[in-house]
Amino acid sequence: MPRRTAALLVALALGSAAAAGCSSAAAPDRAGGSSSDAAASVPASASAAVTSAPESSAPAASESTASAPTGTATPSPAAPAPLSVAVRGTVTDGLKSPWGLAVLPGGDLLVSERDSARILRVSAKDGARTVAGTVPGVTSGGEGGLLGLALSPDFAADHRVYAYFSTGSDNRIARLDLDPSRPSGSQLGSPTVLFSGIPHGPRHNGGRIAFGPDGFLYAGTGDADDRSHAQDRDSLGGKVLRLTRDGEPAPGNPFPGSPVWSLGHRNVQGLAWDQRGRLWASEFGQDTWDELNLITPGANYGWPTVEGTAGRAGFTDPVAQWHTADASPSGIAFAAGAVWVAALRGTRLWGVPLAGDGAAGAPQEFLRGEYGRLRTVAADPDGTLLLVTDNTDGRGSPRPGDDRILRLAVDGG
Repeated sequence: MPRRTAALLVALALGSAAAAGCSSAAAPDRAGGSSSDAAASVPASASAAVTSAPESSAPAASESTASAPTGTATPSPAAPAPLSVAVRGTVTDGLKSPWGLAVLPGGDLLVSERDSARILRVSAKDGARTVAGTVPGVTSGGEGGLLGLALSPDFAADHRVYAYFSTGSDNRIARLDLDPSRPSGSQLGSPTVLFSGIPHGPRHNGGRIAFGPDGFLYAGTGDADDRSHAQDRDSLGGKVLRLTRDGEPAPGNPFPGSPVWSLGHRNVQGLAWDQRGRLWASEFGQDTWDELNLITPGANYGWPTVEGTAGRAGFTDPVAQWHTADASPSGIAFAAGAVWVAALRGTRLWGVPLAGDGAAGAPQEFLRGEYGRLRTVAADPDGTLLLVTDNTDGRGSPRPGDDRILRLAVDGG
């Protein structure tokens, strides 16, 4: 995939005032949320601008960082119609530090709670919550704990759940059997650790896992607050990994015998495939640019040498980028011809319409400040999106009912 070197970007003028922040700053509580049905307003129109992405020498920040509001994307020849989002209702509420989400056959949900290490089952019928079980060996603290969840591609037959979690020494991926016939709280079998040794730190632990269309397991990892990991091909930090279902390096990986699929990442917490089977990933920037990247095998996305669009040989530029106060992107999903990005610090949902190998115009924003920090967004097989808030993680401003899962109807225009 050729590297993008466009210097002209389309900037979305947001007009929001960025609050100063640090690694422990809480996102501002701008507006009250509602669990009733509501339609999001059409975003403001975009204006053209020339932007550059300077390298930053400031100390590394984590999921909450502040700077001037901007959203930019590599432009396509024809701008798309505006995207639209409508909140259809609340699936469930009362969650504590929710992180991972998986949709079970039949529509029930599995949700991981980062700090309690519990996996909850949420009824598709009425949103009732039961505890499937608690994952042993999880160490919570900082940005670590029980993070991403994924279902086996053969879940209907093998009932296997995959989980990414932190221990006292590393981040690892384990497989657990789910038996809903057993009593609440004991439906999970003992974990089988498939992959370990992913660098662990108080920040930048990555954590998103997902099975791709090829049947292999992908994992987004962070640099664990040590920049040297990202450019080191022998380190598992700052990478997108591609594994077999048993945790071995997948055949066809770009570096023989290695699980590394791409490198040069700071903190990947979102993975999603579009209708053409291409992998997209979100990435937290330091204090200048958050990124949405089109992932290709063996590509180097630049961290810590570059951040955001740089046009430098040997590095792949992002398809879209935001100043960190407007995004701090975690989970992503593909639906209605767009990649949808859940923003933590930005407290909004971004939609990036796609065209060819780039974005069809500037990112469009929705739900700004209405539900606080947004951790995860996932596509439901029924065509809607599931959006998970994260205001109870110690950085947000919890409202009554937090945290919650919302159901959204989206349209590509």
